[in-house]
Amino acid sequence: MNQIQQFKAEFFKALAHPMRIRILEVLCEGDKNVNELQSILGSEGSAVSQQLAVLRNKNVVLGLKEGTTVIYSLRDPLIKDLLIVAKQIFDNHLVDAISLLEDIRKES
Repeated sequence: MNQIQQFKAEFFKALAHPMRIRILEVLCEGDKNVNELQSILGSEGSAVSQQLAVLRNKNVVLGLKEGTTVIYSLRDPLIKDLLIVAKQIFDNHLVDAISLLEDIRKES
């Protein structure tokens, strides 16, 4: 396997969790600290911190210390575009599923 395929596999593994995706969606709106993320996500700090650690270890987010607070941001702004494309793909699948359901109802 070449390096780019390995990078892609590791990158997508880092994204393979609903909370990590949600964290990235929130960070698309701007930099946040753990407390802000916790509040927005409605989740415990330990769960948020665990998911941030995965994203940080895979170089998807950056954590910059400001005093005693760590501010998280997207490492690459193209992640926002990736999430938009993923939503468009989901929407396309949803449209296909609705169309299929309508066809099935017509046959009944």
